[in-house]
Amino acid sequence: ITLIKEVTGEAGLCVVIPCSYETDEQFTPRHMVWYKTKDQKESRVFNSDNDKDTKAGFKGRVSLLEPDVSQRNCSIMINDLTESDSGNYHFRVKGNMNGKSDGFSYRKKTDVSVSALKQKPSVMIPPLTEGQQVTLTCTAPGLCSGSPPKITWMWRGNTTALKTENLTAFTQRHSSTLTFNPTAEHHNTKLSCTVSFTAGPTVQEETLKVTSTKSPVVVCFNTDKRRILNTSGCVLKLELLTCVCISEGFPLPTINWSLPLDHT
Repeated sequence: ITLIKEVTGEAGLCVVIPCSYETDEQFTPRHMVWYKTKDQKESRVFNSDNDKDTKAGFKGRVSLLEPDVSQRNCSIMINDLTESDSGNYHFRVKGNMNGKSDGFSYRKKTDVSVSALKQKPSVMIPPLTEGQQVTLTCTAPGLCSGSPPKITWMWRGNTTALKTENLTAFTQRHSSTLTFNPTAEHHNTKLSCTVSFTAGPTVQEETLKVTSTKSPVVVCFNTDKRRILNTSGCVLKLELLTCVCISEGFPLPTINWSLPLDHT
C-alpha cells in the first residue's frame, strides 16, 4: 500500500488522504473500509458497502475520490473537519479470492492532524473611483465539497446570494459579491467579510481607498478689490490638495478663502 506518513488540515475545511494498494492478482476487491485509531481506540469511519457500523460523527463526511473499487485507488476526502478528527487512519479492503470472501488489512497508517481554523477569506477589491459602480468579491478559504459556508458582509451595499463553483467532482469554490457606488464618504471606511464554517467563523477586514474624480472648487479673494493674479490655483496630488492665492496691491491686501459647503 502507498500512504503518506501525515497530513494536516484546519477545522471546518477538508483533508485528502492519498492511497493506493496492491493485492494478489486473483483477489477481486468489493468494498473499502477506513478506520481511525486514537488513544488505542479504533473506530470505523468509512465503509463503501454500508455505513451501519460507521461512527456517527463521520457519516456523510468521508468519501472515496475514486468510487470504482477495481481501480485500487483508496484515497479519501474528509470534509467538515473538527479537531477531534485527529488520529491515525488505516485501510482494509474486502473482496473475493478463489470464490471465497477474503480481505486485506494494511498496517501502514497516515497521521491526520487537525488544528484550529487560521485561514481567512480572500477579499478582492478593484480600484475604487468615486461615482463608478464596482463589485467586490469575498472568497471562502479551502476548496472543499462539504457543507457550504455562510458568507456575511458587514457593509451597507447590496450583496448577492452565495455562489458555488464546482471545480472538480470533489472541490468547490464558495464566494459572495457586494456591489455599490463609491463616494468620497467611503474613503478610509472599513468593511469585513465573515465566512462561517461548521467549526466556526473566520473574518477578513479591509479598508476602502476611493479615488476622487472631482477637485473641490476653492476661491480666493481679497476684500480690498485688488487684483488676484492668474498664477493662483490648486493642485490635487494623491490625497493632498494644495492651493496658492497670489494678489498684488499696496498696502498688501487681506486674502480670504471660500470652500463649497460640502467640503471642510
